[in-house]
Amino acid sequence: MLKERVLGAWVTWTLGVASRMSRIRGRERDRGAGFVEYAGLMILIAGIYTLIDQLGLDGKISQAIGNAVNDVIGG
Repeated sequence: MLKERVLGAWVTWTLGVASRMSRIRGRERDRGAGFVEYAGLMILIAGIYTLIDQLGLDGKISQAIGNAVNDVIGG
């Protein structure tokens, strides 16, 4: 269910950006693109975070990072 919502948000964002870019030409082409891109990025990051949290990968990821740091510093 969550994957479908994240995918749906991603598709909606992608289609919105594509339609806006195809309709507007010239100097005004990228007007407002910053907000749309920022919102899409935040939706993507929130989806990734939620999936990691629901799958219980946060402990495994932090342990892997800790092991890598210990390998680098020789601990």
